[in-house]
Amino acid sequence: MIDFILYANTRIKRSSLNPLQIETSSNITAKHSLTSLLSISVLLGLFAFGQTNLAFAGEREQAKRMHDRIAGVPPSATVLDDMAADILAGNASDAAYTAMEHTGFYDVTLKNLAAPWTNEAMSSFVPLNDYTATIIGLVRDDADFRTILYGDVLYEADPSLNLSNDYSPTNNNHYEELEETGLSLKDSLSLTTQSSKNILPSSATAGVMTTRAAAKSFFKDGTNRAMFRFTALNHLCNDMEQLNDISRTPDRIRQDVSRSPGGDSRIFLNSCIGCHSGMDPLAQSFAYYEYDYDVETDPDGENGSISYNTSGITDPVTGTRVQSKYHNNATNFEYGYVTPNDHWDNYWREGQNKVLGWDNTLSGSGEGAKSMGQELAHSTAFAECQVTKVFKNVCLRSPVDSTDRSEISNMVTSFANSNYNLKQVFADSAVYCMGE
Repeated sequence: MIDFILYANTRIKRSSLNPLQIETSSNITAKHSLTSLLSISVLLGLFAFGQTNLAFAGEREQAKRMHDRIAGVPPSATVLDDMAADILAGNASDAAYTAMEHTGFYDVTLKNLAAPWTNEAMSSFVPLNDYTATIIGLVRDDADFRTILYGDVLYEADPSLNLSNDYSPTNNNHYEELEETGLSLKDSLSLTTQSSKNILPSSATAGVMTTRAAAKSFFKDGTNRAMFRFTALNHLCNDMEQLNDISRTPDRIRQDVSRSPGGDSRIFLNSCIGCHSGMDPLAQSFAYYEYDYDVETDPDGENGSISYNTSGITDPVTGTRVQSKYHNNATNFEYGYVTPNDHWDNYWREGQNKVLGWDNTLSGSGEGAKSMGQELAHSTAFAECQVTKVFKNVCLRSPVDSTDRSEISNMVTSFANSNYNLKQVFADSAVYCMGE
């Protein structure tokens, strides 16, 4: 471009003494200046046209982009033709569903989406497990995605595969073997119930929260608050910092939380209380759950299993069905709340967290993890969280402006109208971003 401008300031004239004399001058006539500016404008226009073409690609380019993002691989020629024809006919959503027929959508896209939810490190580089498999299966079967937090559901390898390792509540060998076979998860998963595979009664199952993988990550050791914290983070897209509300009543905060950390009660009143006043009454729903393993021979808990104190079982430490971990560090503040059962209440239905959009058809209280999971899953925040995560996954970016935010709102409505079918969210996201 610089060379072109320099050349535009060079006049070429013919002379009898010098037939082709090149003369450079700063005193260019208006006519030549106008010619130069027009030439530059043409070049800039061509450049801009090339950039615009990238944004407004044709239906074949849009179809390929859509398939790449949904399935992780380019489409076959036949699939590309079909998807392009749907887009040209104004049926872009059908093209997105065609892309979701590819095995890569299940084996790569959904697996990588769900894997970070299964561990505290939030890593995608973990083996297939019952948590991830259940997410993939529910999406494949067009299920109500809200049941991931309260259904008696589990997906395992189809029995017809005759794997050498059956599902086990004490290890992950079954899923690791399934992954090693290289078979597509789209065709290899079979629906069953958690209650038929482990010691939990159906009333104590709570979707992925009571899978073995979740128990190993979030019920192992600790005080079971980790299960609530990571469920809120992964499925409401809010961590404790965002949920912190110091205006809530602190009457259900357990004994292990010091009221004067470091000798300063202001820290408790202005910080600790904000999380624990809402979290502890909700995490009480997990009071009967534990992850059992031999800390001496198996310190990482690779061969542990979820356990649950059913009616009639009494913990020797608490004297009730409540697991002993709920009485950890009871001397930190002996006048704190002593957990007697698994009754939960949602204090965040009032105050600043009312904006999470709690379901008014639910009571906001109950017994056990299943009903608490339903409380979370039926919130507006849950639906918005799923839509936002899928949007980022498909569009390869976060929502950035009012147009994007308006589309997110529309997609939440579409999600609800589809009976919370997550495929609909993938389709809507792919159509919205297919020109990018």
